[in-house]
Amino acid sequence: MKLPEAAQENLAFLLAELDSQLASMLAYFKAPSTGAAQKVILRAGYAHNLWSRVQASCRAAGGRGKPSQSRRLQLQNVDTIARNLDQLSRLARLALVHAEDVERVKLLRPAAYGTVLTHVATALQEVLPALHASDSRRAIEIGQTKAGLDAFYDRMFRTYTRDMRDTRYTEDLANALLVLNEVRRMGESLQGISEALLSISIGQNVQFERYFTLRSVLSAGKVPGDDIALKPLAETRSGSAISSVTGRDKDGDQIDAVFKDGDKRKVKEERAGVKSWHAIYPGLAPRILSYEKRGQSAALLIEHLQGYTFEQALLGEADATFAAAQKTLHKTLSDIWTRTRIETPAEMAAMRQLSRRMGDVYRVHPGFKTGALWIQGLKQPGFDELLQAAETREAAAPAPFSVYIHGDFNLDNVIYDPGENKIRFIDLHRSRYMDYAQDVSVFMVSNYRLQVQDGPVRARIAETAAGLHRMATRFARAQKDDTFEFRLALGLARSFASSTRFVFDKEHARRMILRSRYLLDRVLAVPEGREGRLKLPIKELFGD
Repeated sequence: MKLPEAAQENLAFLLAELDSQLASMLAYFKAPSTGAAQKVILRAGYAHNLWSRVQASCRAAGGRGKPSQSRRLQLQNVDTIARNLDQLSRLARLALVHAEDVERVKLLRPAAYGTVLTHVATALQEVLPALHASDSRRAIEIGQTKAGLDAFYDRMFRTYTRDMRDTRYTEDLANALLVLNEVRRMGESLQGISEALLSISIGQNVQFERYFTLRSVLSAGKVPGDDIALKPLAETRSGSAISSVTGRDKDGDQIDAVFKDGDKRKVKEERAGVKSWHAIYPGLAPRILSYEKRGQSAALLIEHLQGYTFEQALLGEADATFAAAQKTLHKTLSDIWTRTRIETPAEMAAMRQLSRRMGDVYRVHPGFKTGALWIQGLKQPGFDELLQAAETREAAAPAPFSVYIHGDFNLDNVIYDPGENKIRFIDLHRSRYMDYAQDVSVFMVSNYRLQVQDGPVRARIAETAAGLHRMATRFARAQKDDTFEFRLALGLARSFASSTRFVFDKEHARRMILRSRYLLDRVLAVPEGREGRLKLPIKELFGD
């Protein structure tokens, strides 16, 4: 897609300005003089004005009509390129300002800077060709300049700090370190430019290191990296990124997959979770096509599952389709719990989980942190006091057996395929043997916290939560699990309260924290040894 004319012209002028500034900077380090430094320092506003013109042109183009996702991506990243070029200009000026503060020029060791600044100038000459040709190879070479700048920084840092031990001119050497730091930061700007170029090339915003992880995992999955389409699906709260990948394998067959990368420990747990489901309940989890580690990060290429998430079904599908999805979900869960039951008692530890999360809740909703109140001579404990008392009660009422659970059983982690009338699970890094009340409570509250205010939709949401509750209580009776409702109350209290850290609608969050407090009060009102008698008013809890 062609760039807006004004953006293209001003980007070219900006690159020419940077080329001129770097030439003057090179001349300074070859023969330091105030005149050479001022040639760069006095041009403070020009590069910024050019970036502003590129930005204005891209925004104007993005506001005309309804640009496609790829057009918006292109305009956004051209603006990013220009912003990083302006930052490079700023860093060049700052480096020379600090250099001018070095009175004993030989301590700066100016001759050492020539080669590395030449590499920066060479990288910038590749920006327009890489942009116009969507050339990933050139984009990568621009980003790789950062590694050379980092190595130069490490080497010169050791030199300057060694010199500090052998001279009394530490002020000059401190200013020299400031020069060095500004030059090192040029690598960050170049990598930002590289990432923007790669994002335009592959059709999705991508970080420099993530691009190499993607290429590696595609190669292991026998998918050529040169002809792929990448589309963002989600960003998890743990920092992982999830994208859909489409392309063709080396035999020309269509490939539809999901690319997930992030922290190595999280991705490794996801891989282990998928493998465990394949062994315990085959057909429920997606197939892993490839797995790669890179430093502290890792990535998975996973089979793309047909269908849609349970949230999409709940909010967008016809009654008959959604009823079929519910029936299949209930049947699948009951079968999983029956087939994976082991006679090991399970402690959900919902109150411990909630205690760890209340700090985050209070940071988002500080008004929720209240102490004890006295009303007409009656004490109303603070929330934390209720939580501590409920933790003691929970420890005395573990589940009588364990089943294999999802572990993060939100609506968007359940996939329904209407073609095969089949339920599949994704995001399995927390799967383990545990109390099934954990999954039930998480699923029920993930319905309630949907911030949809339409009356009929809210009624459908409430019925979805109630439907799972009915199925789970039937299962509990069949398994002679008398304390299920008591444990579920604790799980719901945890999920209602902890979910408020993701809800910024104050009224909706307030309704959730009040439900949590109500549940804790109900649990604590149950006499010890009578836990099996607790019955929850599900209709009232999930209605608004």
